[in-house]
Amino acid sequence: MLGAMVFGTRIGEAESFALLDRFVELGGRWIDTANNYAFWEHPSGLGGQSEQVIGRWLAARPGMRERVLISTKGGAEPTDPARGLEAMEGLSAPVVAEAVAGSLRRLGVDHVDLYWAHVEDRSVPLAETAGAFRRLTEQGLARRVGASNTPAWRVEQGRAAAGWSALQLRHSYVQPRPGAALESWSHRQVFPETLDYARTCGLDLWAYSTLINGGYGRADRPLEEAYDHPGTTRRLGVLAEVADELGATRNQVVLAWLLGGDPAVWPIVGASTPGRLDEVMAARDLKLDPELRRRLDSVS
Repeated sequence: MLGAMVFGTRIGEAESFALLDRFVELGGRWIDTANNYAFWEHPSGLGGQSEQVIGRWLAARPGMRERVLISTKGGAEPTDPARGLEAMEGLSAPVVAEAVAGSLRRLGVDHVDLYWAHVEDRSVPLAETAGAFRRLTEQGLARRVGASNTPAWRVEQGRAAAGWSALQLRHSYVQPRPGAALESWSHRQVFPETLDYARTCGLDLWAYSTLINGGYGRADRPLEEAYDHPGTTRRLGVLAEVADELGATRNQVVLAWLLGGDPAVWPIVGASTPGRLDEVMAARDLKLDPELRRRLDSVS
């Protein structure tokens, strides 16, 4: 999945178009965005730029809508630019309906292929949020719906009523210390029970921050403090060994590890250059045999 978070802000429109074109050329299909991307990068303090760029790209490429699948999210757009995520729009039924309409307008489409609750909102009864998501599929505005940054137990409480069939959380090969605060407080991690839940209940599991903002391969992108523990050092050591043996990059091994797991985890990966995009897309062809996976998994 191609993460389009900073398209139209940090990555300009021409560069975004080039990355989208290359992604499709390489056989990519899923494009992931959100209605609040990327409010923190824009002078207005409001989002929508990523969806707008994708919409203009689709308009400029006749027939492209049939070749790609679009995933977007609602619920975390700031209502007050000065307060950012402290003033998220939330997941009341009227807000969900309005957020979807805005996303479809910016994207220039009549439906999306997967629509996510971007964050949980406990200020609204779960039944109200779930009903609003069920109506999106009934009205044909979303082919599927899912929940992001939401605890598994809460997803299960609302899954039947909402029709949620996918869960999106933060996940990667190295893990933060248990209980350690992440720099992005709104992020929620995958835990072993999350994997068991997705496997048992048949939910698709998507993961963001899979390459931890370049932390596996760039000296100028150190891992955040939550990852500073002996387990990280041990895992990075084995990761480097496996990558060298395979003639692959550490990023590619991490992505192959996610894709080949049980359950499979579908990584959302951002790319700022065509070369970076080529690197991460090549991970689809990298297979980890059982012994290599055992080596990677046995390190704690």
